[in-house]
Amino acid sequence: MGMELRVLGSSSSGNCYILDNGNEALIIEAGIRFIDVKKALDFNIRKVVGCLITHQHNDHAKYAKAMVDCGFHVLALPEVIESKELKGSRVKAIKIGSGYLLGAFICGFCVCMLNTVVNPMLNLLGGGGNKGNQLIQTGGALNSLSGTLTPLFVGALIGTVTSSTAMSDVAPLLFVAMGVFVAAFIVISFVAIPEPHLQKGGVKKEKFSHSPWSFRHTLLGVIGIFIYVGIEIGIPGTLNFYLADSSDKGAGIMMNGAAIGGAIAAIYWLLMLVGRTASSAISGKVSSRAQLIVVSATAIIFVLIAIFTPKDVTVSMPGYTVGEGFMMAQVPVSALFLVLCGLCTSVMWGGIFNLAVEGLGKYTAQASGIFMMMVVGGGVLPLIQQSISDSVGYMASYWLIIAALAYLLFYGLVGCKNVNKDIPVE
Repeated sequence: MGMELRVLGSSSSGNCYILDNGNEALIIEAGIRFIDVKKALDFNIRKVVGCLITHQHNDHAKYAKAMVDCGFHVLALPEVIESKELKGSRVKAIKIGSGYLLGAFICGFCVCMLNTVVNPMLNLLGGGGNKGNQLIQTGGALNSLSGTLTPLFVGALIGTVTSSTAMSDVAPLLFVAMGVFVAAFIVISFVAIPEPHLQKGGVKKEKFSHSPWSFRHTLLGVIGIFIYVGIEIGIPGTLNFYLADSSDKGAGIMMNGAAIGGAIAAIYWLLMLVGRTASSAISGKVSSRAQLIVVSATAIIFVLIAIFTPKDVTVSMPGYTVGEGFMMAQVPVSALFLVLCGLCTSVMWGGIFNLAVEGLGKYTAQASGIFMMMVVGGGVLPLIQQSISDSVGYMASYWLIIAALAYLLFYGLVGCKNVNKDIPVE
């Protein structure tokens, strides 16, 4: 049976919608007269399974009490329940953050699928090798642009983290994200994207005798991608927490710590943009292997300096708040060297990917999907790092980053060599 959405009101004068499959109905918002809702239901209120109210404004929640009095299950935010004095066992509060986490999961899932397609396509269009890496780095530079702007905006919108800080504080940024997704959907809908490896109809799908896992340099590259994404997220993420923490454990910034931390984290992503742009310019002449070796070694040096430099040694770095705009803030020197790591991490993704798929031929597309699964490292390693920072301190947690960078250096020096050239790839 089909689902019907009926719009009873959608304006500042009142909002109300009914999802109805014929047997059951869900009311969304309670901003119009209850009698009008009953009329829309042909007075068959027994099929109503509940009412969902998103926020406390009268155009959404004015007649919430009428819903409760009628015996409906009402699901609403705590502030709606309090302001409208809703009582009873059928009134349930929405857990703050649950919707955001679900939305974040869906967005992350979709972006992961997108990258599975984009990276091998860029590598293919570039003809593989250094030229393929050049296009990957160009795409990464554009990716870093949004990574630069996002923490800057989030920090500016939040200011100082308090007990009352909520997701609603960054709602404007979420609406911007929705606009970006809509724009991307429209553009992709009108662009013909070539798929050279797509099997033609009637052609029997070939069964490969091997897989990407058969290649040592690919297997080690998969591990490298997992580790790299953890490094990329862990460095600025932990740094942001460190700067936002006004206690003795943190950087000790007493005012606007979140805003300053967000602005400095944005510099990290800005330097990733700079690094990827520079790499896209030189990758036609400088090999992916050479770039990976240099940046891995340099990043290790930067992180070691950050770990061993005392917190009371400070430097002026730019920050931003809504009230004061751009300003210079005194932060530990460690923050500067961790931010500089953005120049190093910028070229790692393209370098590892390009080295890991080199010589794979027909196995390239399959390997790309495997690589994209490894972005889970961006969730695992930062979680481990956060646990370490909770136990022994923020800076001590960066020893995990040192170990991860050491692996990437090993991969650039030794692990990236294709020792399985006897496997047919055509």
